[in-house]
Amino acid sequence: MPRGYRLADFDYALPPALIAQQPLADRAASRLLVLERASGRVTHRHFPDLLELIAPQDALVLNVSRVIPARLLGMRESGQPAELLLVREVDGGAWLALAHPGGKLKPGRRVRFGPDSVAEIEVVLGGGLRQVRFVDALDARATLAKYGAVPLPPYIRRAPTPADAERYQTVYAKDDGSVAAPTAGLHFTPALLDAIRRKGTAVAELDLHVGPGTFKPVEGDDFTRHHMHAEAYVVSEAAAAVINQRRAAGGRVWAVGTTAVRALETATDDAGRVHAGAGDTALFIHPPYRFRAVDRLVTNFHLPRSTLLMLVCAFGGHEHVMAAYREAIRERYRFYSYGDAMVVI
Repeated sequence: MPRGYRLADFDYALPPALIAQQPLADRAASRLLVLERASGRVTHRHFPDLLELIAPQDALVLNVSRVIPARLLGMRESGQPAELLLVREVDGGAWLALAHPGGKLKPGRRVRFGPDSVAEIEVVLGGGLRQVRFVDALDARATLAKYGAVPLPPYIRRAPTPADAERYQTVYAKDDGSVAAPTAGLHFTPALLDAIRRKGTAVAELDLHVGPGTFKPVEGDDFTRHHMHAEAYVVSEAAAAVINQRRAAGGRVWAVGTTAVRALETATDDAGRVHAGAGDTALFIHPPYRFRAVDRLVTNFHLPRSTLLMLVCAFGGHEHVMAAYREAIRERYRFYSYGDAMVVI
């Protein structure tokens, strides 16, 4: 067990009223809690103030993965409802999916989503996953385009609306593949990104397709036994070159979101050099951890006992981060995906 930390050390009590159920009309209107990790000092600002904190010689790293309409509501052969959350395509045209009700969806069972779309369960895998194949006129991608819904997180206690299709997406999203938004990026507007570039800051892009493991609860007091779902990532030659150049010249690397952190830390060697490449990462970052690639972190507020909160604690210091969360609750910050932001400097 690292330094005596246990799962309960990453817990906190959050009033349900602070869980943001709707996004703000203006993305950049979010509040911004600034945590200085050396001292634990907290200041309260607004998200556009990020422009004052980033230096011209720095690099801002964005995860440009795009959320797919991965949630499919259908009917079993018995006439009872069923749900699939498509995670990603695997070899041979099959897909990995989370299924509900899990006990009913065994190999050979089928779920219909319309007159032209049927998914058949092929294999029951570990971690709640199933391998499914679409066997009617529409393949998986066509089914998602026609019948899929935005996979809002379970703590947003409402059905998705047409507005969520745009709002639960960063303005810079490009590459389809995520089943959850890299939510730290939801606060950026094109105008703010343009201002950051005009300042001289480099903006680098990478891909990490966010999987359902982002919501997987950590169980058991020894959290180090938790297994992350693997997620596909790509760091381009251009992104690696920009990040390495800026860091070599004394600039700092700002990761927008825990997903950007995990991709960068996976792609970086012990000397701090980022290497271009693609693959899967199941990197679980928790205290203690020596960060090799990231100097600053832009993030949202995360669920208690979650791997995301553990990553932030590893970066900002457990005591400082948990104290900052308590202050955010006292100051009535909005929490989770559609909530306010935090930056650790």
